[in-house]
Amino acid sequence: MVKKSQPKKARLRVPSVVKIILFVVIVFAAAGALYLSTIRPGGALNNDMLGGNTAVAGDSLPVLIDLGADRCVPCKMMAPILEQLKKEYKGKFDIVFYDVWKDPAPAEKYRIRGIPTQIFLDENGKELYRHAGYFSKEQILGKWKELGYDFQ
Repeated sequence: MVKKSQPKKARLRVPSVVKIILFVVIVFAAAGALYLSTIRPGGALNNDMLGGNTAVAGDSLPVLIDLGADRCVPCKMMAPILEQLKKEYKGKFDIVFYDVWKDPAPAEKYRIRGIPTQIFLDENGKELYRHAGYFSKEQILGKWKELGYDFQ
């Protein structure tokens, strides 16, 4: 009995370089979609929400500087926390917010690499600690306490 050879199924072989390029394109598309989804009028963090940049390092109060952007998701999550801290601890420490996408000078001045970044300064303007990323109210107050400031 003679066997008839069956035609082999054609397999599409995609070179590794094409796979890598496709992966990079998908990642950038997802990042772009995420970025665009954060642009919402009325939901933005801005200096007016925190009373502007009125605090000055060395004005006899410790200062928490928050460097972020009004369209950054973790920054928007921190906005109500910073606003609450500013009200509850008025006269004990100041909070300053800089939108580094609108004004990159503070990002350069403080040499930040990511947002949000919080910088804790003593009453003389000396940097005590810095943190990159979301920071809860409890974590902020805990860090102040760890640095020797008990605002109770």
